[in-house]
Amino acid sequence: MLRDFGALPTEKRAREMTDRDYLYCILNEWLDSEDRLSQMCPECRARAGERRCAACGALIDDTAGDVNESFDAARYKQMREGAV
Repeated sequence: MLRDFGALPTEKRAREMTDRDYLYCILNEWLDSEDRLSQMCPECRARAGERRCAACGALIDDTAGDVNESFDAARYKQMREGAV
């Protein structure tokens, strides 16, 4: 989090941040990420979710472990919208 803002943990602005401030920043980063993903086609969205090497872009072998195959996205969407 602090790296994104170019701040060291010892800086005054970082020391003065409350848990609420951190939560606010993390939530907004997450929402920004969701917004970027929503603007991609399904193929690019899937590729964006893969773990890749930061230097060369090669796929990291254990990517499959980050996917919950039993997750029902359609059911989640129904529940999120209150249509249970």
